[in-house]
Amino acid sequence: MAEIKIEKKKPIWIWMLLGLGLIAVFVYFMSLNNDYEDTEEVSESVELISVNENNHVVSDYVNFIESDTNHMSMDHAFTHDAIRKLANAIVAIADIADYEIKADMDIVKEYAETITLDSLDATHANDIRKAADILTNVLQNIQAAKYPGLSNEITVLRNASNSIDPDVLTLDQRDAVKTFFRSAADILKKMN
Repeated sequence: MAEIKIEKKKPIWIWMLLGLGLIAVFVYFMSLNNDYEDTEEVSESVELISVNENNHVVSDYVNFIESDTNHMSMDHAFTHDAIRKLANAIVAIADIADYEIKADMDIVKEYAETITLDSLDATHANDIRKAADILTNVLQNIQAAKYPGLSNEITVLRNASNSIDPDVLTLDQRDAVKTFFRSAADILKKMN
């Protein structure tokens, strides 16, 4: 009779373990890569505050507010100029932070124009408050996305914006209006 050779099958579990090991190594390296990307995004946010841009539009607004030789008067020229310069400065910061705000700034600039149309209109404080709220919201969104270390400054700005009473004549609350502009200048200096 002829001899029949019987070969033992190689165990399949070795190949399964090897496959699972390769999958585990792949998953491990992918998680390291994701952690690196998350860290990189946080680093970009934190680094923006340490980047000194020295944007001239932002500096123009800050210098305008810090020099403050202009007195608020019935024609609201100072407030108009401050709102316009602040809007332009925020646009400059938004460009650095790659944040789109054109529609909001168009509305703010309309409010700035309306306060100079009729010096006897009693609704100027309402328009200033609406502009201040929009500007504060935009700065808060930029801060949350790119400048996480400035949350306390945003709280101060929000309080300054809320202190502008729409039912009180602007000239009767000039300190509140100027406090808002100073708070915005403080934040922009830190972002610039």
